[in-house]
Amino acid sequence: MTVIVLTNCPVGLRGFLTRWLLEISPGVFIGNPSARIRDILWAEVRTYANQGRALLVHTANTEQGYTFLTHDHAWHPVDTEGLTLIRRPNDTPPTTAQTPPPGWSAASKRRRFGRQ
Repeated sequence: MTVIVLTNCPVGLRGFLTRWLLEISPGVFIGNPSARIRDILWAEVRTYANQGRALLVHTANTEQGYTFLTHDHAWHPVDTEGLTLIRRPNDTPPTTAQTPPPGWSAASKRRRFGRQ
């Protein structure tokens, strides 16, 4: 089983993929081509994707039962002890640790004076 997901790619590339795969949703192609055809399709996708992104998922003899490849994608597959995980970029800026204001907090004062 092979799945190819295209984002922001030329229409001609989508038409090219429909020769071997079924487009089940805009930009999502699924099928069962041979490994040789799958590799040729992926090479064509990488060549003609321009500024678009592409993701290929196919069955493999691994613990997960599949593997995937990305092209021009912000998320990257990373092999972690035999499992392929996705590394997403960290877009949040690092926060600096703020020191608490000096003195007792309001809750601490209420607790302290409420008991006496």
